[in-house]
Amino acid sequence: MQRTYFQKLETHDVNLPIELTEVIEQLAFNEQGLIPVITQDATSKEILMFAWMSKDSLCQTIITKRMTYWSRSREKLWIKGESSGHTQTLISMSFDCDGDVVLCQVTQVGAACHTGRPNCFYLNVDLEHSKVTVSGEATT
Repeated sequence: MQRTYFQKLETHDVNLPIELTEVIEQLAFNEQGLIPVITQDATSKEILMFAWMSKDSLCQTIITKRMTYWSRSREKLWIKGESSGHTQTLISMSFDCDGDVVLCQVTQVGAACHTGRPNCFYLNVDLEHSKVTVSGEATT
């Protein structure tokens, strides 16, 4: 059903906004009620992290403009920076063409990664030598 809904949006009139609640209802949350979210720095466009959102955390993020995720390990809502002080303020949000991924652009204060690194993608694959290198020092 979601696929058909999002396929119809491919030809939707760009001058006619759609109610946000309508689109959220059509998003493809998985069996656990979660949807993947990619978090990107709004200025540099650097990918900071990947996480999961429930419908509740998605709505909380929209209302508060503070990135709120679903912690699968703790099985509860997780407001980024709540304990570390390394906050993310929502600047913009987009949904992909299938309605199964969320992209959030944020203003990041402090490190995005729990290791104290600027982003979570510090394990770099060296394809030529079949190795992985670690970049940046953890600050925590």
